[in-house]
Amino acid sequence: MDGVGGAAVVLVIVTVTMMMRSCVSDPNDEACLREVAKSLEDPNRSLQNWIEKNLAKPCNDSISNLQGATCNNGRIYRLSLNNLSLRGTISPFISNCTNLQSLDLSSNALTGPIPPELQSLVNLAVLNLSSNQLHGQIPPQLTMCAYLNIIDLHDNLLTGPIPQQLGILVRLSTFDVSNNRLSGPIPASLSNRTGNLPRFNATSFLGNKDLYGYPLPPMKTKGLSVLAIVGIGLGSGLASLVLSFTGVCIWLKVTEQKMGQDEGKISQLMPDY
Repeated sequence: MDGVGGAAVVLVIVTVTMMMRSCVSDPNDEACLREVAKSLEDPNRSLQNWIEKNLAKPCNDSISNLQGATCNNGRIYRLSLNNLSLRGTISPFISNCTNLQSLDLSSNALTGPIPPELQSLVNLAVLNLSSNQLHGQIPPQLTMCAYLNIIDLHDNLLTGPIPQQLGILVRLSTFDVSNNRLSGPIPASLSNRTGNLPRFNATSFLGNKDLYGYPLPPMKTKGLSVLAIVGIGLGSGLASLVLSFTGVCIWLKVTEQKMGQDEGKISQLMPDY
């Protein structure tokens, strides 16, 4: 076989291989999207094309068959299902979409916890779960997603402390956990000053009544100033002292009268000499 013929054969093989690859969907993506579909309730039928034949083949090379999904080289790399009035929970099997770089489920009515299994999405750069009804703690396993650039969890029902480990995400440029139910100190690694500015300012943390520390303003005592509390304390102490002193005086007076009465009785009983 001459050189030209050999090159032609190689070209045909490469072309056929690429066509075969484009016809075969990644099994991880298939499993991922099937489980995601099961975990979601879609009252407005926003995801009408999330049917079996499309779930079995979510990507035609770089073209997605599913609303809200974006493909690249036959893999799901972006999932944007925001503002669709979706209910349900976030399936832990979403971690099977191992090529996912952006996950946006914001502005829905999702409940349940944030799955710690998200740590398997090692290429994830954007995580937006804001404006839902998610509860539980922020999983510290998110630190395994070293490429995270955005973490937006505002307006949920999240509780517990902010994981200290999140401060080691060096690429993190947007961080918002405002309007949750978080408690405890703000990790110093998320609030350290760079020049005259903190890494993330107060707006990232507002709306969590039991969260404290820089860059939030100092906690105010509910309804009373420090001076008022000191004044009340001093007043209470003085009142207690006055009451105690009055009680002692009354006791002494009663005792004195009783002793006088007893002395009178004794003198009446004693015979005259």
